[in-house]
Amino acid sequence: MIAETTGLNLAAIRAEFPALNQHINGHPLAYLDNAATTQKPCAVIQAIVDYYSAHNSNVHRGVHQLSQRATDQFEDARSKVATLIGADSVIFTKGSTEAINLVAHSWGLENLREGDRILLTQMEHHANIVPWQRVAAQTGAEIVPIPLNSLGEVDLDAYQNLLDERVKLVGVVHVSNSLGTVNPVPEMARLAHEVGAKVMVDGAQAPVHMAVDVKTLDADFYSLAGHKMYGPTGIGALYVKHEILQTMPPYQLGGGMIRTVTFEKSTYQGAPEKFEPGTPNIEGAIALGAAVDYLLSKAPGTDRTILEASAPHEKTLTEATHQLLSEIEGVTIHGNSPTKAGIVSFTMANAHPHDIGTILDANGVAIRAGHHCCQPLMTALRVPATARVSFAIYNTLDEVEQLVRAVKQVKEIFG
Repeated sequence: MIAETTGLNLAAIRAEFPALNQHINGHPLAYLDNAATTQKPCAVIQAIVDYYSAHNSNVHRGVHQLSQRATDQFEDARSKVATLIGADSVIFTKGSTEAINLVAHSWGLENLREGDRILLTQMEHHANIVPWQRVAAQTGAEIVPIPLNSLGEVDLDAYQNLLDERVKLVGVVHVSNSLGTVNPVPEMARLAHEVGAKVMVDGAQAPVHMAVDVKTLDADFYSLAGHKMYGPTGIGALYVKHEILQTMPPYQLGGGMIRTVTFEKSTYQGAPEKFEPGTPNIEGAIALGAAVDYLLSKAPGTDRTILEASAPHEKTLTEATHQLLSEIEGVTIHGNSPTKAGIVSFTMANAHPHDIGTILDANGVAIRAGHHCCQPLMTALRVPATARVSFAIYNTLDEVEQLVRAVKQVKEIFG
C-alpha cells in the first residue's frame, strides 16, 4: 500500500459528491475520467435546484423581483469566473468549444488573410483545430503544426523556428487533455507577440488543477469549460483582451445583444452582451459560480483551498500511477513531462484501449479509451488510441490500486 496523501480529509471531500457513492458491477466506483467531465458537489447541484425552485426567470429583461434576483445571481457568477482567472470580465458560452468558435469566426474571419499562418500544437483538442480549418479555408490562411518532443512537450526550438511575420495566431492548449502536459504559455505568448501574432489558449483542463491568471499568461483569448471544473455541462466562458474585444463583431445575432432594431439597421450592445444573444444558460452560469465558490472553499483537513490542495494531491496520485503501471510488462505511458497535471495515458502491447476500458469498467473503474478528440496527436504518437486516467480532488490512492489490479487482469487475459 502506497502511503496516502497527508492532510486532506478525503472522506469529507468525497461526501460532497453524491455520484461517487455507488457500486459498478459489484465494485466501488473508482471514477477516473475527470478530464472528460468532473462529478458535481452538492453545492453545485443545489444551486440549480434553488434557481428553479425560487428564482426561475429570464435575465436582463424584467423589472419584477424574480428577474432581478436571477440577473443579480447571473452577473455575480460572471464576476466569480472572471476573478478566478484574473480577468476583468468574461463572455458566457456553452463551453470551451463554443468559445474557440467565437474567436475563430469573429476575430479570425475579420483578421486572417491569404498567406497568413496559424500555428497549432500537435496536442490540440479538435475544438482548437477544426474551427481554424474552416476559417483557413475561407480566408486562404494556412495551418502549420508545432511538433512535440519525446516527453510530449512542445518543441520550443521548432516553435521559434516557425515564428515569423506570416504567423497571425498561435493556438495552444494550457493543459493537454490527453498527455497532461502543462504548456509554457507565458513563454509561447511572449515569442508569438514578438512577431505580432495573437494567442488562443484552450484552458478547458487547467482551472481545476491550478491557479490561472490570464494576464500573467498574457493570453489574448482564453476559454473555459464549466463541466471540467466541478460545474454543470453546457456552460463555459471566454476571456478576450479588452483592446481586441472592442474590435470583434458579433458571432451570433438575436435578442439580448441588440441596442436598437429597425428593418433598415440594427445596433448592438457592448461586450459581453454583444456576444450573448438569446436566453442564456442561466442556471448553468449560476451553478458555475457555485463551482468557483467550491474551488475556493477550504479543503477539509487543511488550511488550503480546494484549488490549492488539488495540484499536490493529484501529483501524488499521478506519480503513484506512473510507478505502478510502469511495473507491468507491456505498458507504455504516453506523456512524461515532469510538470504534467493529473492525467496519465497509456497503451498495452496486446490489448486495444477499448478492451482495457471494458475490463476496467467490469472492475468498477471508469476511465476514457479512445483518441480523446486528439487524432493528430494519436498520429504523432503512432497509436490508434490510448487508455486515459484522469484525477480530481476526490480521488484516492485506493482507487489507483483498484485501477492497477484491473490493468493486471487485462494483462492476464491478453498476455
